[in-house]
Amino acid sequence: MTELLIASIDVLIKIAIVVGAALNIVPLCIYLERKISAYIQGRIGPNRVNFVIGDIRYLIPGMEGVLPAGLAGFPLIPGSLQPLADAIKLIFKEETIPASADKLLYYIAPALAFIPVGTALCFIPFGTPSWDFFGTGYIVNLQVAQANIGVVGLFAVSSLAIYGIACGGWGSGSKYPLMGAVRASAQMISYEVAMGLAIVAAMATAGTVDLQRFVLDQADGFQSFAWRAIDIFDWNIFKQPLAALIFLVAAFAENNRLPFDLPEAEPELVAGYHTEYSGLKFGLFFLGEYTAMIVMCSLFVTMFLGGWSFPGLVDPASTTGLNALISGLVFLTKLLIILNFQIWIRWTLPRFRYDQLMHLGWKVLVPLALANLVVTAVVLTFWS
Repeated sequence: MTELLIASIDVLIKIAIVVGAALNIVPLCIYLERKISAYIQGRIGPNRVNFVIGDIRYLIPGMEGVLPAGLAGFPLIPGSLQPLADAIKLIFKEETIPASADKLLYYIAPALAFIPVGTALCFIPFGTPSWDFFGTGYIVNLQVAQANIGVVGLFAVSSLAIYGIACGGWGSGSKYPLMGAVRASAQMISYEVAMGLAIVAAMATAGTVDLQRFVLDQADGFQSFAWRAIDIFDWNIFKQPLAALIFLVAAFAENNRLPFDLPEAEPELVAGYHTEYSGLKFGLFFLGEYTAMIVMCSLFVTMFLGGWSFPGLVDPASTTGLNALISGLVFLTKLLIILNFQIWIRWTLPRFRYDQLMHLGWKVLVPLALANLVVTAVVLTFWS
């Protein structure tokens, strides 16, 4: 009974850490989205919303005249509280419901768009599998759902998010949301084929579907960075470069990110499947979209970039708390780099036409993924 209670508390704490981290990364992504787009387009971006507590230049001795005038108050980055201001605005914004809407589908759609991707985060290993909890002898695996079918379970859960988009488009009782939902459904089906084939090739290379074992397969022993830097080539991005590229492109399409944001194309569909949503319901759609970004980027980091491992920094066999902390920070750093890459691509490439999107998915990515899988099978058969 005591062991069951401890295991339950362990899982609940890890769920709180994962969900809390995701809910804090989403506002950061929104802020970076605005700032990066502003820099790319030669604008300033959000720089007003802050809690001003005085000029920090005069609070730190010797710093007078050193910091620029904009860095006054808390936090130090001007405009970094803009996501908080947006959330407050959404809370107080009036919600309107179309007269022709299907009320049940209209209300449950935002939750269906967020809950599956939020649940999928539980399959991601965000740290070492063997942390001795403060020297008590209780070993903690820094992964919420320790499933042997981690990749399969993650996709089985995260793919349910499309029902939120479909219900939102159909339940709104409007033609633009319906067209956006149909586009999103067709797009997801098209690109999940290529993504699945790329993942099968990576699974064949690693010899497992357990995501924690994916990381351990890419992480060797621990020595100084000068001696072990070559181990970075054990990452699957070097063993399966084509699969990594296909997965990354398909992830953009799965998340409806530019240049694949056809379900939300403003010139054609106003705002796509969430045109008729406002207030907190719209915010939940927004939260689901960015959480899906975190899931796909986390999966890419885990499967192709060594996950929480890094030569010379993390010892896969260590059980110390410091090693577990460093592994979590390594994973977070890699995740933020890939998230920033997705944001950068959004403001760099133009949107595809829908026929170009389907052509790329079915006539380019799927054949490439099949060819890569065949080559992988041949290599693994004749060269162990």
